[in-house]
Amino acid sequence: MLDNLTRRLSSIFAGVRRKGRLSEGDVSDALREIRVALLEADVNFAVAKEFVAKVKEKAVGEELFSTLNADQTLIKIVRDELVSLLGSEASGIHWSPSPPTIVLLAGLQGSGKTTTCAKLAKHFLKLNKKVVMAACDLQRPAAIDQLETLGEQVGVEVLTPAKLGATSPLGVALKSLEWARHYFRDVLILDTAGRLTVDESLMQELSEMSNTLRPKETLLVLDATTGQEAVTVADEFHRRLSLTGTVFTKLDGDARGGAVLSVRAATGVPVRFVGVGERTDALEPFEPTRIAERILGMGDVIGIIQKAEEAFHGEEATMLDMQSRFKTGKMDFNDFLQQMRMVRKMGPIKNVIKLLPGMATALPEGALDSFDERQIDRIQAIVLSMTPKERQNPDIINGSRRKRIARGSGTSQEEVNRLIEQFYQMRKGMKQMSKMGKNMKKLRRR
Repeated sequence: MLDNLTRRLSSIFAGVRRKGRLSEGDVSDALREIRVALLEADVNFAVAKEFVAKVKEKAVGEELFSTLNADQTLIKIVRDELVSLLGSEASGIHWSPSPPTIVLLAGLQGSGKTTTCAKLAKHFLKLNKKVVMAACDLQRPAAIDQLETLGEQVGVEVLTPAKLGATSPLGVALKSLEWARHYFRDVLILDTAGRLTVDESLMQELSEMSNTLRPKETLLVLDATTGQEAVTVADEFHRRLSLTGTVFTKLDGDARGGAVLSVRAATGVPVRFVGVGERTDALEPFEPTRIAERILGMGDVIGIIQKAEEAFHGEEATMLDMQSRFKTGKMDFNDFLQQMRMVRKMGPIKNVIKLLPGMATALPEGALDSFDERQIDRIQAIVLSMTPKERQNPDIINGSRRKRIARGSGTSQEEVNRLIEQFYQMRKGMKQMSKMGKNMKKLRRR
């Protein structure tokens, strides 16, 4: 998410840090580079210009020239302005006092509305809400089939024209609302047809649906790769529908993503969710402070904790047992395999790494994008090709056993040797850390 901007800003602040004391000219140069970095990230020109002007005004007010911690002060000002630009506070879903809460999704063709419907449904399920989806897209061939398939994946019923006996999008929506009320559903998600804003008849159809049902949430789904055009699209839809928020898709595939910074500032419509992958659980609530800190390379530790809590829910005893074994250096390949499975449950590894403070800029550009998740599969294949006795006692894995493991896993003996060596290094490191911890405790007692 906005990886290129993160790298550019980190480089700019590193340059400022090397100067020590700053002159007014140094600050002006840094702000000029920040504006260029924003424009390169596809941030709207007017938004970038106003952002830099606000940072400059605050920087002068802070009297950071010639101070020793000028770089830290400048970073704080930029961080605060980014949070302000993104919306200051996270905004949750506005629930209807009398269920169901209607969530209408709109957007251009190919923006990812149908997939986002399923992602939102899964998000609401995690909040213990009873959800139903309605297939109101009667324009695109196979749209209904796609929504039904996704509904099966997330475990949510999909109401179709055939089930309801309706022939128009508005008819499907109205009968779906009746059904949702009758069966006491908490949330009704409406998947509408993708449209071009210049298509007056389709926009009128969507406007009529909105005016008739009066949804509590009207979310515009935007493709992050559309760049500054997203502002124009959001403006037009907001004029016709009174949007309550936006959802950005494909942020994991666009290193620029400046539209996320532009839309709220240009239209006043807040970003509510961001899609960070193709999986149905790859949807994150948009929290301005955390996003701003990620853009500045500060990572998102809270995000990692949340992913871990979701992934390891109900496995606390297993985790504590593994932690105890790691501390004593008694871990074996069974522990190693369990650890890998747990980490993978948190999602794509490259997405987890990006949340670590400083990692987005510490790694070479493109390193994470070129990371092949299949390498993890090869490592698992090696471990699974070991016998239970070998996994429990790695010390017995001699040369002939390594050859057999390589054949069984479809890998080379070099790969097997490398994994076993890395395992020994890890175990050795765990033992050393355990000894250091015990020594520190002894010193504290004295």
